[in-house]
Formats: sequence, C-alpha cells, structure tokens
Amino acid sequence: MVLSAAMRSLEHQAWVEQQLIRIEKAIEQALPQGELTATRLFEALAYASLGGGKRIRALLCLASGESLGANPESCLQAAVALEMIHAYSLVHDDMPCMDNDVLRRGKPTVHIAFGEATAMLVGDGLQALAFEVLAGMHRTGLSARQCLQAVDVLARASGPRGMVGGQAIDLALIGEASSFVELEPLQKMHQLKTGALLQASVQLGLCCRASEALEPETDRLLNQYAKHLGLAFQVIDDVLDASATTDSLGKTAGKDQAQQKPTYVSLMGIGPARELAQSLHKQALDCLDQAAHGNRALGREGLEHLAGLADLIVLRQR
Repeated sequence: MVLSAAMRSLEHQAWVEQQLIRIEKAIEQALPQGELTATRLFEALAYASLGGGKRIRALLCLASGESLGANPESCLQAAVALEMIHAYSLVHDDMPCMDNDVLRRGKPTVHIAFGEATAMLVGDGLQALAFEVLAGMHRTGLSARQCLQAVDVLARASGPRGMVGGQAIDLALIGEASSFVELEPLQKMHQLKTGALLQASVQLGLCCRASEALEPETDRLLNQYAKHLGLAFQVIDDVLDASATTDSLGKTAGKDQAQQKPTYVSLMGIGPARELAQSLHKQALDCLDQAAHGNRALGREGLEHLAGLADLIVLRQR
C-alpha cells in the first residue's frame, strides 16, 4: 500500500536530496574535461547541464530501478543520459529559431551566455554524450542486450516518435490558441513532447534489472503510472506558466499566452486544469497500489519514492 503524501514527505525529501548529489556528481564526471582545446564548448556543456533543474527524469529512473531491484550504478548512468537529453532539448528549445527565450533555471539561456552557434553545438554534444553513456553501461555489469535495449528506449522517446515529434507539433500550433478547442490533440502532443521522456525514465529502470523479465501486468501498470504522470507534469506546467512569476519559475512566465499557444489553461481555465492534474495524480498512485498488490516482489521503498515524485510533480511551484 502506498503511503499518504504526509507520511512519505519527509523520508522522500531526504532521499531526493541524497540522489540529487549523486546525479550532479555523475553528470559532472560524464562531461568531457580538458581533453581537447575546445574549452569554451566544455564550459558551455557544464553550464547547460549542471547546477540546476528538478532532475525529475533522473529521479524517476532511480526510483523505478529501486522498485524493480535493478543495478543502482546502471540506473545512475541511465539517469545521467536522461538528464543530458533533457538539457539538450532545453538548450535547443530556448534558441531564437524555436521558443526564443532568454532565461532558464534562473540564469541566461545558453545562446545568450555563449552565442547561438555554441548553443547549437552544446545541444548536439549532449545528445551524443547521452548515448555514449548508455553504451558504456556494460561497465556496470549490464549485458550487451540490456545496453541496446536502453539505447532503443531513449532513442524512441527523444526522437521523432517522441520528444522531437511533439516539439514539431508544438511549433506548428503557435498562434492557434483562439481556434484550438479540442483536448485530445493537445494531449497527444504533450504525450510526445513531455510524456515520452518521462515514460522512458521509468522504462530505463526496467532495462537495468539483473533479470530482464517482468510480469506483463506490472510492466503495464508502471508504464501507465508514468503516462499519467507525464500528462500531469504538462498540465501543471501550463498552470504555472499562467499563474506564477518569472522569479519563482526561473524562466519566462506567461510565454504560452504571449505566443498564443493552446494549453490546458487556455482550453479549460486554471481551476479545471488543476483538477485534471489532481485526477491524473490519483490515477498514477492507483497504478502503484495495484502494482504493489499484484507483485509482492516489487521494492516497497522504490514504490514510495515513485509516489513521492508524483506528489512533487503535481504540488510543485516551479
């Protein structure tokens, strides 16, 4: 049985803080340092990927792996790869040819701090490094088959069938808020743009198991948990963009409305959007409860951390 939010909050927060230190150190170790003369590029890679962010994707991977009895070091490397893909996507999204934003994680975006050409190379470099990290997971004891499976999961989630495809749809919808009235196409876009990588975060925990087999129903429930969570994440993002300040977000607030993008807030209003996020949060937790009852071999602490991350996503203020 997954604990209530109040019962798990303190223990979960301590776990999050410990994992954030591990994740930051592992990302730093994975970045190139002094190997070539491209020191400005290396500085920009660190600027884009270190010292900020909620690390939700990495934390989901670690918690998923913990619930499944996966190799902790393998999961940490997968978490690094996820954060590199996420950081690359933010660098490219912020550029003038995309969202043209000047603030990210409370500091100037990479193209503002280092120039557009370097920002493009930073995104390209982080994407390549992510797959280099996954390919190297054999050093943590994973089989070649498991490494290949991990590469496949992340490539699909971050490519045209996932994040990149969702971003393309998002760009096509700029200026369409007033004429866009259907929730289903909006949901589909966000399942690709945001949800695919969050689902991959949970799936990568499965890739790092010593035993690759998992009961189909448990697999389905964990993936459904991630699907609900991915959509809830975007709904809350839309709510915060419309209601929070730039200082509290660490990025430009009100950008969706300024660009006339269709959002859950523009289609539903802030109140109903919050209610939708709460409903998705409950459905995600129900999936964890069902998985726990259906498979006693799942790690209780890992499931509690997955539940705590669901709380963090829906209750966050930035």
